[in-house]
Amino acid sequence: MRFPQDVIAAAEQISGRVRRTPIERSPALEGSSGARVWLKLENLQETGSFKLRGASHKLLTLSDEERRRGVVAASTGNHGAGVAAAAASLGVQATIFAPLTADPSKLEGVRQRGALVRQVGEDCLVAEEAARAEAEASGLTYVSPYNDPDVVSGQGTLGWELHEDLEGLDAVFISMGGGGLIAGVGSYLKSVRPDVEVIACSPENSCVMHKSLEAGELLDLPSLPTLSDGTAGGVEPGSITFDLCQGCVDRSVTVTEEEIRSAMKTVITAHHTCIEGAAGVAAAAFLQDPGRYEGKDVAVVLCGANASAEVLREVLA
Repeated sequence: MRFPQDVIAAAEQISGRVRRTPIERSPALEGSSGARVWLKLENLQETGSFKLRGASHKLLTLSDEERRRGVVAASTGNHGAGVAAAAASLGVQATIFAPLTADPSKLEGVRQRGALVRQVGEDCLVAEEAARAEAEASGLTYVSPYNDPDVVSGQGTLGWELHEDLEGLDAVFISMGGGGLIAGVGSYLKSVRPDVEVIACSPENSCVMHKSLEAGELLDLPSLPTLSDGTAGGVEPGSITFDLCQGCVDRSVTVTEEEIRSAMKTVITAHHTCIEGAAGVAAAAFLQDPGRYEGKDVAVVLCGANASAEVLREVLA
């Protein structure tokens, strides 16, 4: 991939199809730290998640014939909604594979955006294998949630917006699962502002990429349940995001479930905006050591808003 060229080109392609989300100062996170904290409100994206950026860019790079045949993806939530919305806007048929255990309300949101939903197996790996098999058998394009340069450059457009909107930016906190968001945003920012500190944030209960970066190789590790379901799970073997994360991540930290819960409550009550667990992870990571950034401009990416009613009740109780 070429940075910043690929991200700038992606920003031009998706302009008008994806919201340019605002930034907002956060006295609640700043506290007495002396830092200036800016929230990147990607939770206000059309589908409630940054995933729309990468999905839209991927579909826009396809040929007319590829779009005519349709696309397929595997997802239990944000990626599926992003692919469905992007496909609907371009008149493309999308099929989303999900496990039988997926949240029915999230799958209904995918259906409402015009995509077909096919449920197979008991876990995400089975659904992904089924989606790839369908793509190969039917000539459809498989849209990966992160292991695709067009998807990564699409996610990187969030970094382009941060660069445009914040004259001074010393550090950025970004949640990390498969690495698509931080690979795109971090690599772009490093290409235009080499001194920016990029902090990868993961839940302790599911931090496969974090452990992989520590080990210097992609690992296959189990995960425990976490409020940050948007970053949970393993990383595809050979994923392009591993090398990209190695090149752009300055510091990688993990947070506990209680830290995620507390950070979510702080942001929701102070800013009157809904965030999901993955967004809470980034806020929680900053709050571990806010004094470290005294006198500096810090961005915290609120990557999504799609928390279930049950999770919100637990967090706000």
